[in-house]
Amino acid sequence: MGLSQLEVVTMSERAIVFPGQGAQQPGMAAEILAACPAAAEVMETANEALGFDLASICREGPAERLEATDICQPAILATSAAVVRALETERGLDRATFGATAGLSLGEYTALWFAGSLSLEDALRLVRRRGEAMQAASEAAPSGMLSLLGADREKAEALAADASSAGVCVAANILGPGSVAISGASAAIDRAESIARDHGVRRAVRLKVAGAFHSPLMASATAVLTDALASVEIHPPTVPFFTNVTGDRVEDPERIRAHLAEQVTSPVLWLDTMRAFEALGMTSILEPAPGRVLTGLLRKSAPGISGSNVETMDELGAWA
Repeated sequence: MGLSQLEVVTMSERAIVFPGQGAQQPGMAAEILAACPAAAEVMETANEALGFDLASICREGPAERLEATDICQPAILATSAAVVRALETERGLDRATFGATAGLSLGEYTALWFAGSLSLEDALRLVRRRGEAMQAASEAAPSGMLSLLGADREKAEALAADASSAGVCVAANILGPGSVAISGASAAIDRAESIARDHGVRRAVRLKVAGAFHSPLMASATAVLTDALASVEIHPPTVPFFTNVTGDRVEDPERIRAHLAEQVTSPVLWLDTMRAFEALGMTSILEPAPGRVLTGLLRKSAPGISGSNVETMDELGAWA
């Protein structure tokens, strides 16, 4: 988006959102990380906080390593935070001029860092532990996720209920009209795939994830995360923060702590958050790297909000 295309927005009209798992790829935001010392410093902080060279994995892969749940979650958070720091130092981004923030699944931790609720180090360590716990839960019970093209929440819930005859199956991601997903035990996902057309689903696509995220099959991960969150200080957000669990704003640190633990077994109500943003009068959303999924969803979920991305040096230079 060039400068001539940018609208002047007030602090109550601009929001920032952060991507979740699946946005990772080797070399993400590589130009910005190479050119901006503040961005590179974030990656150094991540290396120190986690005790291994996350920066090299982000830069060079291999893709299989980066796709591991316990690696991609801190990798995505660190990349998003690095781009924010580049925007702050190179383009004068002021967090106080944002009227709302949210993140998709693990992106909530990035949003809470942006809002001053979590330190960068704590956010990184939490998502690392979260990823390890989700990976362990996935390995304990064969499971998966199914994206339903052309379906809404009602169709997803009806299909999941029907497929539950073969095992646990629930609606998991409600991202936007025609963009929903279900999670469940492998046998249930097999059944859902075979009967999807009977429920009016245009196409069902298996997601490349380790297991049934945002379903009851992640209960063991919730227990691990609850313990990890108990020792972390969470401050009231200085930017209005919206949770995946309800789609609404939450301010109390203890409610935030509870929602973060609950989130791994609850559906992601992203569509509800985008509609809440519209109701608040948001007109512009920034999605820092990696990926462009969240701004891509706006056309159907919140057509009154424009989206912009920053992943390259050209996009960094054009942002205002």
